[in-house]
Amino acid sequence: MGIIKKCEGKTPQIGENTYIADNAVIVGDVVIGKSCSIWWSAVVRGDVNSITIGDETNIQDGAVIHCTYQKASTTIGNKVSIGHKAIVHGCIIEDAALVGMGAIVMDNAVVQSNSIVAAGAVVLENTIVESGYIYAGVPAKKVKKIEGELSEIFSRTAKNYTLYKTWFEE
Repeated sequence: MGIIKKCEGKTPQIGENTYIADNAVIVGDVVIGKSCSIWWSAVVRGDVNSITIGDETNIQDGAVIHCTYQKASTTIGNKVSIGHKAIVHGCIIEDAALVGMGAIVMDNAVVQSNSIVAAGAVVLENTIVESGYIYAGVPAKKVKKIEGELSEIFSRTAKNYTLYKTWFEE
């Protein structure tokens, strides 16, 4: 079970059936829901503000979840997938959204439910990523409506990571 550290009198709260990889780091004012997974080298750093993560959410390898002191907390909803090496900082990610590998979501941005931030995209401060669309590029812009097979990506990815974590639970 990763590195879990108290900071400024606040100890991370971790929901039942949540998997935390051995070298994942969780610090301070962090609440993680049930049946989540926090993978290798991921950092969830609630030292300067609060971080709340819903149920059945996965924070993949090398991702960094942080916030801004006295300005912006971070809230991540249920059944969210945060891709490998993504940075989620001081923003809101609503339920059933996907933040792709290496993407960056900045302070006060809102990624609405059932939307995708493409791999490598940069969502600037105060941007709203609209539900039902893919945003890509630097800075991220609306590029495509999510429909057909693609609309299943949210539940499929969340379900897959719920399975993957069972391979490592003791």
